[in-house]
Amino acid sequence: MRNSLARGFSVFKIMFDIVINAKNNPKIKEVKALLTSSKDRKNSGLFVVEGVRLCCDALLSGCEIQSVFCTENCAEKYEQEIASLKDNCNAFYTVSNDVLKAISDTVTPQGVVCTVKMKQNIFEYEKGKKYVALDTIQNPDNLGAISRTAEALGLDGMVICGGCDIRNPKALRASMGALFRLPIRICQNLEDEIEKCKKMGINTFATVPDREATSVVSVDFSTGGMCVIGNEGNGVSKEVIEKCNERITIKMDGRAESLNASAAASIIMWEMAR
Repeated sequence: MRNSLARGFSVFKIMFDIVINAKNNPKIKEVKALLTSSKDRKNSGLFVVEGVRLCCDALLSGCEIQSVFCTENCAEKYEQEIASLKDNCNAFYTVSNDVLKAISDTVTPQGVVCTVKMKQNIFEYEKGKKYVALDTIQNPDNLGAISRTAEALGLDGMVICGGCDIRNPKALRASMGALFRLPIRICQNLEDEIEKCKKMGINTFATVPDREATSVVSVDFSTGGMCVIGNEGNGVSKEVIEKCNERITIKMDGRAESLNASAAASIIMWEMAR
């Protein structure tokens, strides 16, 4: 009975928050802009997170929840999670299903969307640590998947130069929250970052689809290092390759000339971590 009353009270509370039923509401327009524009995300310092698990991951990772937009059904189904988001946000809005769909980036929305303040999660290089660097990775699914694998394998940080915005909704979903937690260093010039590492005695490796390069299984990563993963279409840039200490490759017996960026990164990082 007590649980039943508590559940009823929670939903009753949520229903009396600010209600938005119009898609042209200014707040809804703001969220739409954040969903589609990296420029708006950068200018506002906010980004959009969707789904109960990812919203709660953002909160647990120390991100500041600015606004929560939630349907009544979602609030009832995920009572504890939504209550936690509500207790830790600056503004809570109950929205209709149609409005929620308008600010959703998924085919079947779960019922909750949050705007989140960007969190500084930068790191400084340390000798003996292991890093993966991304040279203009464009596909948000690849970016998210690489970050998820990097965190799972215990890498010490990820360097990102150009390419996809790390707060892209698709990248965030593919990362399963890793982009909230993994130490990240965003740079404008990857050659400069490689030079910094080399001066500190950190070995740098450019991954290339070249059979003449050193096989990754032959590389000793016990003293750390940074491996660069290249762009989906063009690979690692010529300038970056020339800056790195060594070129490494994944030896393949099949007819394929190269691997998907995410698949290649997973193999490289596995070898780094083992």
